[in-house]
Amino acid sequence: MLGRVDSFDPQTQTGVISYQGEQFDFHADQWTSEAQPKAGDDVDFDHEEGKVTDVGLVGAYLSGIQPVKSQKLAGILGLVFGAIGLHRLYLGFWGLGIAQAVITVVTGGFGVVWGFCEGVLIITGHITKDAKGRPLK
Repeated sequence: MLGRVDSFDPQTQTGVISYQGEQFDFHADQWTSEAQPKAGDDVDFDHEEGKVTDVGLVGAYLSGIQPVKSQKLAGILGLVFGAIGLHRLYLGFWGLGIAQAVITVVTGGFGVVWGFCEGVLIITGHITKDAKGRPLK
């Protein structure tokens, strides 16, 4: 079945998968992919009598990690709209993007410097991955 990881706790090695309004608990022992599970990952899983037996990543992750997001676009968003964290939102880092917007408002503009610097780091290849760990193209 295809589901989505709602949560995963690396300390306890347990997580929760949602599928059609139902939730299934799983343990890292049932995880079949190389990458560690993260909340939001799409997964294919099997279960018997409500207990998960095998869980693995699906989608873009099946044939290796493929670039999805553009490095140039992310860099330009950082340079132009970095103050509101638009580049981070584009890359899937929702928390950082919102934090940049809040810091810009609270500090009267410091987020502009932060976002601009990150735009430069993206363009020069120092920030190279999106929130799912996929390389930028």
